[in-house]
Amino acid sequence: MNRQHTTRRHVSRGRRPLTALALLTGTALALSACGTSVEPVPAAGEEAGRGYPVTVENCGRELTFQSAPESVVGLSPSQTELLVELGLADRLVGQAQVAHHELDEDITAQLTDVPVLSEEAPPAREDLLGAAPDFVYSPTDYEFTAEQGFASIEQLAGAGAEAYTATGGCSDRRAAGTVDDLFTDIADLGLVFSVTERAEELSEQGRARLEEVAGTVEGAERPSVAQLYVEGTTLSAIGGGVEYDIIDRAGGDNVFERDEPAFAEFFAAVVTPEEITSRDPEVIVFSVNDAEHEAATRAYLAETFPDVSAVARDRLVAVPNSDLFPGTLGNIDAVERIAAELHPDLF
Repeated sequence: MNRQHTTRRHVSRGRRPLTALALLTGTALALSACGTSVEPVPAAGEEAGRGYPVTVENCGRELTFQSAPESVVGLSPSQTELLVELGLADRLVGQAQVAHHELDEDITAQLTDVPVLSEEAPPAREDLLGAAPDFVYSPTDYEFTAEQGFASIEQLAGAGAEAYTATGGCSDRRAAGTVDDLFTDIADLGLVFSVTERAEELSEQGRARLEEVAGTVEGAERPSVAQLYVEGTTLSAIGGGVEYDIIDRAGGDNVFERDEPAFAEFFAAVVTPEEITSRDPEVIVFSVNDAEHEAATRAYLAETFPDVSAVARDRLVAVPNSDLFPGTLGNIDAVERIAAELHPDLF
């Protein structure tokens, strides 16, 4: 396996000023979505000759485009990165929540003239609308919460902009989300922006990387894994969503299951230290906002769980929150990174 895929992203630079539960219900561990590509609808005129209009389904809504959007905003670095990878850097009129993580130099080099609309939280309503987008790509529905002072989907529509939430980012999909949701987003964006060839190339590359991991870990003994998020002394466990699927694909067995009552309505739940101790995971995977957060989490785990197998054997795996956002190529990075930690003898 090409090891660069497991290390090319850095831990995010900034932490949002949210509580752990807000973080979980917002973007950092993210909500989920439901998106399905629909074939282009034939129509008359010049745009029809180029494949327009096209319709995609997203979060239970049908979005129809008469032509490719020209003024685009990515509401997190993860979304901005995917747009750039699809060759759409020249259409970006805004990027947001840029403190979440550092993008690779080849990506940032294409964003030097793209205005930053916000650092840590989603952009305020007036800032997003002021960028005059006609397409906004978000990792979750949280970024469209009017009660938080953000532009709602309806307000964006009133300003002439379509809002697209990553397929892993709608609330009705969150608990059942998988890494494959990313490929729905890539296909949808390829269709909307008429860059289907590049979208197919990205998907093929991503699927090949996942297949390589699957082939490498096939038949290997699967260690038990707890996936956690720590904010201060508040401990949250993951029992569903794309994070659950990432562990499974990496060759681990989650100690928390999707069908447990605690995860009946959401993919994550606050748990007691005693609950972790009783399940005694062999590996603990934890998501982090930055280097400071990683250090604090490691210290908490060492102090709280000295006798848990994962801590006693120093099998603690930090993963940037940004790699767990719905609709990001980082999902694939996370599978590779975790697989290499779960099965070091195979990579």
